[in-house]
Amino acid sequence: MNDKTVVLNAGLVNYDGNVDYSSIASDVIIFDETPEDLILERVQDATVVVTKEMKVSGKIIRQFPDSVKMICEAGTGYNNIDLDAVREKGIMLCNIPAYSSERVAHTGIMMMMNLASEMQKQIRMLAEGNHDNFHKHLMVKHVELNGKTLGLIGYGNIAKEMSKVAQALGMRVIASTRTPREDCEGVHFTDFDTVLRESDFLSLNCPLNDTTRHMIDKVALDKMKPSAYIINTARGALIDEEALIRALQGGVIAGAGLDVQEVEPLDENSPLFTMDSVIITPHMGWRGLETRRRLIDLLRENIKAFAKGQPINRVD
Repeated sequence: MNDKTVVLNAGLVNYDGNVDYSSIASDVIIFDETPEDLILERVQDATVVVTKEMKVSGKIIRQFPDSVKMICEAGTGYNNIDLDAVREKGIMLCNIPAYSSERVAHTGIMMMMNLASEMQKQIRMLAEGNHDNFHKHLMVKHVELNGKTLGLIGYGNIAKEMSKVAQALGMRVIASTRTPREDCEGVHFTDFDTVLRESDFLSLNCPLNDTTRHMIDKVALDKMKPSAYIINTARGALIDEEALIRALQGGVIAGAGLDVQEVEPLDENSPLFTMDSVIITPHMGWRGLETRRRLIDLLRENIKAFAKGQPINRVD
């Protein structure tokens, strides 16, 4: 089968020039970015369309030429692609699962360790020339992770990797999943409200869809311990950001580690940038060099399997 491929926004992955998209198919056209009004022009005659966290509306997909047989989301989440339109057009949709599981999990663990020692506040003190931590007693909170409870919402590949590290650190791990399941791998599965109430660190590890959008709202935040921290390396809109800001300002919870935000990039005036109790990063969990190169390797395998008539990783 023809594997003529167009990559619409390669610059999101190859921002440093260290990733090579040219090997993913025998015939590849690569664009660093594509504005919405050029999408239809650039997919003409293509068989495979590759995007990365790029919104492609149903209106545009329904106008795709008949040559397009597959859309490949170069990542795990595919909430940016209109599934109804893909199905109406008879276009396959595939993703790249598990390419960044360890790196994203380690980002979440890094945030937990830093929050446990108020590292954000310590760094700001140093930037301001304040050396009280060195000349007086320690001026920040500094607590252990061992003995604390990590609560996982969702139990996919990333959550499993987080659980492994957390247990190695001596943490208790509990989880809530959409489908009830038996305890396994050192994890106790329970209901959503119990995870909210018992977690010292609450990690979100589920996809964004109509049922999970704003799953962490004021009601959910009010159920958490005032000493608890929330970690989000999944999708920003899982959290009602305004409710989170109010909860942080009011001491409803102790802090947050956010690698994703409800709107990216985050508004320059957001108070999240300046809160001592918040670690905020620019959706970096998947951006490790090795991670991005693995992504390209798996993308090539997806297209190769499609060209052989044996598609893999279909999610449509």
